[in-house]
Amino acid sequence: MNEDKRTLTFGFYTAISLVIITIITWIFAMRAVPPAGPYCPGDCMNYPFKDILSYYPRDYNWMYLAIFQVFAYVIFIVSNHFTAQIDNKLFGFLSIAFAIITATVLLITYFVQFSVVPMSMMKGETEGIALLTQYNGHGIFIAMEDLGYITMSISFLFLAFIFTNKTRLEKSIRLILIIGFILMVFSFVFYSIKYGLDRSYRFEVAAISINWITTITIGILVSILTGKRLKKNINGSTYQRS
Repeated sequence: MNEDKRTLTFGFYTAISLVIITIITWIFAMRAVPPAGPYCPGDCMNYPFKDILSYYPRDYNWMYLAIFQVFAYVIFIVSNHFTAQIDNKLFGFLSIAFAIITATVLLITYFVQFSVVPMSMMKGETEGIALLTQYNGHGIFIAMEDLGYITMSISFLFLAFIFTNKTRLEKSIRLILIIGFILMVFSFVFYSIKYGLDRSYRFEVAAISINWITTITIGILVSILTGKRLKKNINGSTYQRS
């Protein structure tokens, strides 16, 4: 198997893996209904969020999965860079750069949240926890997630331009990636104008939803595109050997 086939095969399975882990992560995240803030269904927590342990580990399980989802996302971005045409590799490299920023921000955010907050509460070390906890709509966790998913949208925007307009499938992938970025910007502007700095986790929920829908959709489409390229590559090699 030559290098092109290895790259395409790796890209195909990377895209499929990203779709699967994103769907699983989203299922677990949907179970973590916020017990505080604007989307709280009832019996809500307020500052200083003393009942955090009542929602452990239910509200933290999805973060473990989200870490693997971030790993899969970075690998996906890198693999697409190596399958891009030479003229488009600049956009692939820029996409990687913002993917690394995204991964750094989100990995620190999630790892600190499930490693620090519950154990600190168990040991009665509650000073400063209100600022760290995910239940604080204007805390560090929400701010870091906002930043992480903004940079993820930017990485998807640059990723869009590694795909050409030669086929309907590539046009669709490019359009979806661009629309995802536009929706993210619109959401940020909308919630910022309507709520100002007190937008709580409203934008965070919108940004995650937009990025994960984009991730699942393009993951499926890229796997189809890569599968077609791989099949063409294999058939071409078979023809040459014959």
